[in-house]
Amino acid sequence: MRLVKFRYRRRESWGMLENGLVRVLKSPPFGRIELSKATVAFKKITLLAPAGTGKIILAGLNYKDHARELKMELPKEPVIFLKPVSALLGHRQNIIYPATSGRVDYEAELALVIKKKARFVRENKAASYILGFTCLNDVTERDLQKKDIQWTRAKSFDTFCPLGPWLETTLDPSALRIRSYLNGEIRQDSSTKNLIFSVPYLVSFISSIMTLEPGDVISTGTPPGVGSLLPGDNIRIEIEGIGTLENRVAAQRRK
Repeated sequence: MRLVKFRYRRRESWGMLENGLVRVLKSPPFGRIELSKATVAFKKITLLAPAGTGKIILAGLNYKDHARELKMELPKEPVIFLKPVSALLGHRQNIIYPATSGRVDYEAELALVIKKKARFVRENKAASYILGFTCLNDVTERDLQKKDIQWTRAKSFDTFCPLGPWLETTLDPSALRIRSYLNGEIRQDSSTKNLIFSVPYLVSFISSIMTLEPGDVISTGTPPGVGSLLPGDNIRIEIEGIGTLENRVAAQRRK
């Protein structure tokens, strides 16, 4: 099942994508999914980031091949950080390149959305807390990340968390091909089989630290091949079994 969050005639809703139509849900799909009788053509909607309004938790250095690329030892436990919900951006919306930035990077990632409250979740029960999977671009202001040491400012600009295009609810995340394309040229190409910490482990680990709420996002890290963006660029994230998240980069307008 593919679930979309969308805007149609200035109203935001959730729906189920089916044969070119979106069947509108009665309420957000956290917990029970209930269909209304309303439908709208997929081509008429604007896709929004398919998440709630809570937390975005990301894992750093979570691919074995990325660690090899950086010549770093594998972490013994997940390194996690947060992005604000104000960073979320939908499919085909513009990433805004800050006027003060020297380098802004793309990072292709597999993300998941939590469907019900989760605390101290066992690994073997993690799947029952996941609503679905989607693509995420962990856009990063690399100069600020190096300058600040901690990552909050570098990761938190508005539009620095493209997410989408939809949620795939029936998917095995253990061996999915993940790629990024910059202006049509492939830059990242790996598989989630190279994850250091698996999806169930991350859900268990993070829920042992903080309560996960319906609509929260967990992102699983990026493979090797991270690179820089410039205004005018087109960045595309593709994950097997999910689809394509595509965004252009636009320069920030100076006031």
